[in-house]
Amino acid sequence: MQKFMPQTIDELQERCKALAGRSLADLSQELNVSIPENLLHAKGWVGQLIETFLGCSANSKALPDFPNLGIELKTIPINRNYKPLESTYVCTVQANTCTHWRDSWVYNKLRHVLWVPIFSDPDLALKDRKIASPILWQMDPETEATLRTDWEELMEMLQLGFGKKLSAKFGTYLHIRPKAANSDVLQDYIDEAGNKTKIVPKGFYLRAAFTEQLCKT
Repeated sequence: MQKFMPQTIDELQERCKALAGRSLADLSQELNVSIPENLLHAKGWVGQLIETFLGCSANSKALPDFPNLGIELKTIPINRNYKPLESTYVCTVQANTCTHWRDSWVYNKLRHVLWVPIFSDPDLALKDRKIASPILWQMDPETEATLRTDWEELMEMLQLGFGKKLSAKFGTYLHIRPKAANSDVLQDYIDEAGNKTKIVPKGFYLRAAFTEQLCKT
């Protein structure tokens, strides 16, 4: 049961209040959605459940989840101490199609975000996981400066042909990791010597240390 998209921030915040403290079992029952046994073969199920409840629309990679409000939705699995359990996926990398930070998918996805932390300790059954209070956040100038520096440096490495040498160690808040169904998925690439080669598609991720600051505010 897909809900209508909220038309105002106040309406979105009201839905967030109704979301806080609820278990995934409770939410799935209301929405008439079956709970998978585990997430091994249902990756993304939790995020889709939250999207359905909040009324997100299907959108392109370049647009936020609530395009009429300019707000992106990001779920964060956390432990009992509000510590994120993993890095947060932002979007795929536009390897050779974007040269300006404010035109980038990363900027459009992160300038205004609704973070939804979910208690996801490994000993908790999927149905028993509960939703913490959502956080409506806007990028401040200091955070933007760090994200922009990360993005520009990572994009420069990619565009200069060093994609195969990129690893998660680069970047303060933002880093790049492979983003593909498996290592057999490859895309064309020109390396630093100008040779044609193949690389695994890449994605931008936020470090858990960054989202931890948000979850503990």
